[in-house]
Amino acid sequence: MLHIYRQITGLERCIPVVIAQKREQAGRYPFDQIHMAPKPATHFLRRFWFRQLRNAPWQISDGELRALQSILRKTDARLLHIYFGQIAVHLLPLIRAWKKPSIVSFHGADVTVDMNKPAYREATRQMLDAVKLVLVRSESLRRAVIHLGCDEKKIEIQRTGIPLEEFPFCERNFVAAATEWRFLQAGRLIEKKGLPVTLRAFAVFLERHPNANLTIAGEGPLLSQLQNLARDLNIDGRVSFTGFVSQEQLRKIYYASHIFLHPSQTGHDGNQEGIPNSMLEAMASGLPVFATRHGGIPEAIENGVSGVLVPERDHEKLAAALLDAARDPGFLSRIARNGAEIVRKNFDLRAQAQGLEEIYLRTMQV
Repeated sequence: MLHIYRQITGLERCIPVVIAQKREQAGRYPFDQIHMAPKPATHFLRRFWFRQLRNAPWQISDGELRALQSILRKTDARLLHIYFGQIAVHLLPLIRAWKKPSIVSFHGADVTVDMNKPAYREATRQMLDAVKLVLVRSESLRRAVIHLGCDEKKIEIQRTGIPLEEFPFCERNFVAAATEWRFLQAGRLIEKKGLPVTLRAFAVFLERHPNANLTIAGEGPLLSQLQNLARDLNIDGRVSFTGFVSQEQLRKIYYASHIFLHPSQTGHDGNQEGIPNSMLEAMASGLPVFATRHGGIPEAIENGVSGVLVPERDHEKLAAALLDAARDPGFLSRIARNGAEIVRKNFDLRAQAQGLEEIYLRTMQV
């Protein structure tokens, strides 16, 4: 994942070694120190058995455990940083067997999804007891991890880092935008991104500003459903679904847009956001952001100061906020500048990588 790749390659005082089950898009994410620990051949049969009959899909095989231990010995690893809570639950036997410290990072869905299953929740609690330190991306995730039973003294906030040099601030001309507003939402096309709310709010906005355009950048399982909704709302001629775009392409779309939308919502499976990376990139670039009071978003956006926040699942309030802002270019300029400053102060990749290294060095000395 891009945000993890940025974090790893931003380290300077520590040497990262990556262990993965498979590698994809090596050209986009060049990195030399990678060791493969593929899933065992019986992986899918095992998962079916445990999920259906024993409700324990996190089990690790003896062969997988030995392979991971071998890599840790061969690389002379001094600390194990596991990304995502569900992976750490799967690796609980490794965490217990390894004598050196382990850290786990939670990023959003891994704090909430499947926690209604008593066996998995208990396994998560045991994992939280076993690791040395727990990192979370937002205060909202910190509270959620405490709710799972984690000792709050071992939790630290480690925020997402944005490479600011790749997203320099650019003032938008909001007066000229009135002739053809350009909206953008970027991310996975999944429930928690609130994309139907975006489409419905945009449909209302179009009634007053018929030349407006909306770009939805990203891919995911809801694509056909969203395309059908756009047709039902009779706005498909003003909505562009780009599919997957590269970072370079996405940057161009940021700078060609006037307003960024991200009306996140809690999914039916409990899935929530931390602080969305695309939202932070948009803010850094100078896009005013209209989002929701959801997850960690209010930790990056103060309503009316560094962006606009509306309730979850409320397209009417989102549309009303957009229509009000379209009449006030000065307001849009203010929240755009303030939003970029917030990202510069709190989400600079260089500073966050340095902070992570401090955590690594401190934890290895304990």
